[in-house]
Amino acid sequence: MASRVDPLETMPVSPFARPTRWLLWVWAAVMLGFLYLPIFFLVLFSFNSPRTPGLPIVNLTLHWYEVAAGNSLLLEAVKNSIIVAAAVAVLATTIGTMAAFPLVRGGLRHADSVRILATMPIMLPGILLGIAMLIFFRRILDLELSLLTVIAGHLVFTTPFVVLIVAARLQGFDRRLEWAAADLGASPAKAVRHIILPLISPAIVAGALISVTLSIDEFIITFFTVGPQVTLPLYIYTQVKFGVTPEVNAVATVLFVVTIGLLLGAGVVLRTGRHLLRRSRS
Repeated sequence: MASRVDPLETMPVSPFARPTRWLLWVWAAVMLGFLYLPIFFLVLFSFNSPRTPGLPIVNLTLHWYEVAAGNSLLLEAVKNSIIVAAAVAVLATTIGTMAAFPLVRGGLRHADSVRILATMPIMLPGILLGIAMLIFFRRILDLELSLLTVIAGHLVFTTPFVVLIVAARLQGFDRRLEWAAADLGASPAKAVRHIILPLISPAIVAGALISVTLSIDEFIITFFTVGPQVTLPLYIYTQVKFGVTPEVNAVATVLFVVTIGLLLGAGVVLRTGRHLLRRSRS
């Protein structure tokens, strides 16, 4: 078996190439440590027995997870967040997928301008969206703030993500498959059901999972649009104001694990979709 040769040993490169490469590796490691070490300590302190988080670690325990599980206010906040995230995922995925089709295939005269308008909420600050939603719901529509207004507010900034993901998939879609189905006698409805939707389903599922993640993590828009109910980010915020306890760390750890699980699930769905797409082309 041929030995692995370092390209830097066979290419006429600068003598500073190898030190530069190692310097970049060290810099990348420092940046990753800066990003993930706080999360590591947050998870570690959630298992620490003292009430005040900090080093050294006295004793590893699940006590704070048990305290969090017995907190009725916390459980109510988790339930509200799940309700909002589920509704946002369904509505944002449906609206975003429907909006992506005319953006890509509608032959719009100013398609680029329409795309910018459709994705504008992503570029706007969250506090601006929150204040705008509050004024719109209370002063214009005269609605009472509730979980419904929270769902509506979350739709404003999650739907554009779905539009971008599904539109990107539609742009790379091989329309010859659709034309072949039409030549074989498939109606437009059957072509959509049996050809288009299965092939773009990884993008649709990815958009739904990202919508769930963004909705669960959202704080600013929720703060301005929620009524007497409490969601999980708001609960964590109120607890932090009175001092960080390992119970808050336990809640944050669970939220972190759920978020990572959703993102990993999106990756699995995307890989499966690409595999099915390659098999359909072969």
